[in-house]
Amino acid sequence: MLQPGTQVQVVWSARLDEHLGTFVVEPLHSRAEILADRMALAGLNSVCALLHLALAERDPHGALWLRTVALLDQLAAGTDWQADYLRWELDLLEDLGFGLDLTSCAVTGSREDLAYVSPRTGRAVSRGAAGDWAARLLPLPPLLLGQGPAMGREMAQGLALTGHFLHKGLQAVLHDRPLPEARARLIEMFAKV
Repeated sequence: MLQPGTQVQVVWSARLDEHLGTFVVEPLHSRAEILADRMALAGLNSVCALLHLALAERDPHGALWLRTVALLDQLAAGTDWQADYLRWELDLLEDLGFGLDLTSCAVTGSREDLAYVSPRTGRAVSRGAAGDWAARLLPLPPLLLGQGPAMGREMAQGLALTGHFLHKGLQAVLHDRPLPEARARLIEMFAKV
């Protein structure tokens, strides 16, 4: 019952707040189907590892929780969840206060031909405005703009982009260590597809 992916209700009770107390755990929703699919299990492990690393104890993240439950339901259902996983990482960044602005070009304000993201600010840059700086910018895969397939190069570029900002934003927690190994394993699996 107490395994990653299972949704439970936990009630703590004690006679006084200073007492150790006891927990009553009730299962609400099992997602055991994830165990039968290696990719889905890797996705679940990555989600759990990132949440464990990024979120402080007792700090509520209601909107992120709802998006996480929706992603876990997709993993359990076996539907195409890859693009939704990438969007979930964007949501995690947003919830942590490190959100990317992919709506318009940081230089021109245009919404057309967005091709890069500034590694410093997280803002989109159009192909024309990038100029000589293009080599220093991160590629913006069309997948993150709601276009293109969620596989291969697109997925790798998207995960590299979110990975850069997760690593940058979580530096105080990481202390020069890499992001969780579970995320690296998921990226390796995506690369093989």
